[in-house]
Amino acid sequence: MMHMTFYWSREVTILVNSWHTKTWLSYSLSLLACLLASIFYQYLENRRMRLKLIAAGSVKGKPSPSATTDEPLLQKTGGGGGKVRWSAARVGEAVLFGINSGIGYLLMLVVMSFNGGVFLAVVLGLSIGYLLFRSEDQKSTILENPCACA
Repeated sequence: MMHMTFYWSREVTILVNSWHTKTWLSYSLSLLACLLASIFYQYLENRRMRLKLIAAGSVKGKPSPSATTDEPLLQKTGGGGGKVRWSAARVGEAVLFGINSGIGYLLMLVVMSFNGGVFLAVVLGLSIGYLLFRSEDQKSTILENPCACA
């Protein structure tokens, strides 16, 4: 029976078998990579939220009354015509959402290595990234979700 518990060791396999650390240097560089990837995740999330505000028709980062979190990517214009309106901001937002979702799921898998140092590096990176990129103006935030893979 295999138990999944956190462990503290410099030897860890991250994502793929070829990313296996054996020395303190390789472990430290891997922790730095995890930290930077987590910070980058928050940066991209900031960019995506700004595009969402632009797509919703806001002015200078302030959400318009019509800016909601459940607006679809494609909106029909008018009655039964079935026309769909695509804007560059909406398409850009969708692309960033896809990229960020991929990064978020990879970060989740990294944490699932169950190495304590890796876990701390990811959480610290997410916290630093949030502080640097996402905590600047709570009024312009449309959606708050603490899950890295959401």
